[in-house]
Amino acid sequence: MIRSRATVRTDKPDRYGKQLSSHLGRKCAVTEEDGGTRIALPPDRGAGSCLLLAESGALALHASAESTEVLDRVQDVIGRHLERFGQRDGLTVSWVAAE
Repeated sequence: MIRSRATVRTDKPDRYGKQLSSHLGRKCAVTEEDGGTRIALPPDRGAGSCLLLAESGALALHASAESTEVLDRVQDVIGRHLERFGQRDGLTVSWVAAE
């Protein structure tokens, strides 16, 4: 698996995590995990997902995928939607490679 992560500073991490999960849950599988919520791309789009973790003052995003192409897709979908929802609060998503 290939992994990346992003930490999005916000005073409303729970709210943005729930909004993102609810919105993407129409086309993606959303499951609750210990301490967070995982959003998985539809199987026909490749094996890729992102774990959302609400932290103090930030929303942590942990993406993983079977290929670089699918990881790029996960990052685009999650990042684009989150930035759109958080436009008023100036949210930006900057992904970095993770081990």
